[in-house]
Parts: sequence; structure tokens; C-alpha cells
Amino acid sequence: MLKSAKPIYEQIYETIKTAIAEGKYKEGERIPSEKELADSWNVSVITPRKSLEMLASEGLIFRQVGRGSFVKEPANNEMKVVPSSRNKPVIGVIMTDFDESYGIGLLNGIEHAAEERAFILLRRSFGSVDKEQAAIREFMELGVDGLIILPSRATFFNSEILKLIVDQFPFVLVDRYLKGVAAAAVGTDNIGAAKKGTEYLFDLGHQTITLLSPPPVSATAVEDRIEGFIRAHVEKGLTKTPLMLTEVISTLPDSFKEANIAKDLKMIKDHLQKQKNITAFFAIEYNIALLAKQAVEELGLSVPRDISILCFDSPPFKPGAFTFTHLLQDQEKMGQLAVEQLLGLKNSVRSLQTTLLHTKLINGQSTRKI
Repeated sequence: MLKSAKPIYEQIYETIKTAIAEGKYKEGERIPSEKELADSWNVSVITPRKSLEMLASEGLIFRQVGRGSFVKEPANNEMKVVPSSRNKPVIGVIMTDFDESYGIGLLNGIEHAAEERAFILLRRSFGSVDKEQAAIREFMELGVDGLIILPSRATFFNSEILKLIVDQFPFVLVDRYLKGVAAAAVGTDNIGAAKKGTEYLFDLGHQTITLLSPPPVSATAVEDRIEGFIRAHVEKGLTKTPLMLTEVISTLPDSFKEANIAKDLKMIKDHLQKQKNITAFFAIEYNIALLAKQAVEELGLSVPRDISILCFDSPPFKPGAFTFTHLLQDQEKMGQLAVEQLLGLKNSVRSLQTTLLHTKLINGQSTRKI
């Protein structure tokens, strides 16, 4: 049997179209799902998805998220082009997690940008690559039109994301990007932000500053913040290697356990007792700043009298609550731009650029001039 020169998605499209015309699939009858077609044709689910989109655009079928694709009623026994029953695209959003300090603003931006333009479905991966992969597969089977993904930290690329790239399925990464991978992304200029935060501490008179971060393991946001911290030291003319504790793990989504918290507190306290000349911590996340403050206080010291602390992000101001000096990311704009880029990709405007946003330094109660 000779292989067809046509792409497989066209072959699938023509096969189903012929089956509908010949009455194999009746009006209102469900046709095979993307997964069923992918299995029978031995291809990725993205291939038959394109075929079904072509059928829907011609008015031959209508698609319902979570239910499947169904044959439309022909007019005068002819295949008539009619508008798709789904007048707005469906966007799947996958995030590691979210709270007041980071994530809620991002979701607000996505919702505002998608209002009247798209439906939003949300899944959390809780930092698990397996859950992230499962969420991508689930959304693909549901028939979403595009994905916005805040990828988990991992020592390897998520294979499902790589499949999306190979199949040219529209998706946008937020908060971080994947080095060496051609994908649209919207995030923060973390190098510039960390450099700005470190220079702010220098301007307050701090010379010995320790950076606190989780392991960088393929997380570009962490790697870039470390690089910005180092650059600020180099440009200041400080020749010694900057102090860094990059093994804080208790704030990671899948590692928030009492044993890890105790281990991290001990590590920070041991570091403070060993490095007597430290006057400031630069925590690259808000929850790490909370750990640092607790460690300082458990040693009988205080913030900012003895140790200043600066971090990325912070919950909204609440009367009476302690406020950290922090670098505020423009989460809402990040979410809005992610939707804009995704809808552009959906409309065949192929722009795989990485957009980086600036931060704003907000003064709080955790830093002082020395």
C-alpha cells in the first residue's frame, strides 16, 4: 500500500469528512475523540486536533469541551459552512501554586485579559513535573485552544512541553522560560531586578550580603536572580566571591515539611554565626524572607536593627503587619501579555519572543541604612 503524500492531519480530515458524507456518522452522533484518532493513526493527539478544527471550521462538526465532537445537521443534504458552536477559545492555565505573595495577581491579569475573549480552565501542579504533564495531557484531551504554563522547577524539560513545541501547538510560558527552547514566554527581568535590589542594599551601606535561594536546577528565574546578584558585586568592584546559600528547599511546592523548615532554619542560623560581618539578606522569594526573619530572631537578633532583609514580592499591605522591602513584579501585566501572546499564536501570528518586565522597589520595615 502506497503512503499518501498528504500530511496525516489532512488524511484524517478527509477520512472523517467522507464518512460524514456517506452517512457513517449521523447528525448529532459523536465522532472519534482526538485520543482515539491519535491511537488509531499512531500520532500525537495534536495531529487529529488540527483535523477536527478543520472540520469544525467548515461547519461539519461542533465541539464541546469535556464531551467531544459531534456531527452537525446539513442543510438541504449539502455540507454547508456554518459558524463554530464555540464562539470563544478555551485556554488551559497550569500553575505550580499561588498565594497572596505571588500568583493571585498573575491569575487576575489572565482573567482580565481573557474577559469576553476566552474561557479559562485552571490546574495546579504543586511543583510536580508528573502532575504538570498530566494536566497538559488532560487539557489536550479536553480540546483546549491554547495553554499558559508556569512550569515546575526540574532538572529536565517536561516532555509534554517539548511535544507542544514539535507540534507547534499554541502555548506561552509565564514567570520563567526554558533555555535553548523556542517558545513564547512572559516574565520578569530577573537579572536587572536582582541587580537593582543588591545595589539598593549597597546604597544603604551594606557590604556583606548573603543571597538566599532554592537550588537553581533549570529554573531560569532563580538562575537569573543569582546572576543579577553577582553582577552587582562585580560592578561594585568587590573581588571576593559573593555569599550565597542556594540550598533552601522548604519553600518549594513539594518540600514544605516541618523537617525541611527546621533544616533550613538551622542552615541560616549556622551561616549567621559563622559569618559575623553579615548585615543583610537578599531572599529571592517572600517565603524565604520569612524563614530568614525567623532565623534572625531565634538568635536573639532583630530585623532591621541587626540584619536587613530584602526579597522578591510580598502580600498586599495589611495594617499592623510587618512589611518587607521588596521587588514587586508586575504580575497582572504578565498575565495580560500571556493571554495576548497566546491569542496571537492561536490566530497564526507566530511570535516566539520572550517578554521581560521591570520590577518596582517597595520600601518596607525590613531594611535600614547603616
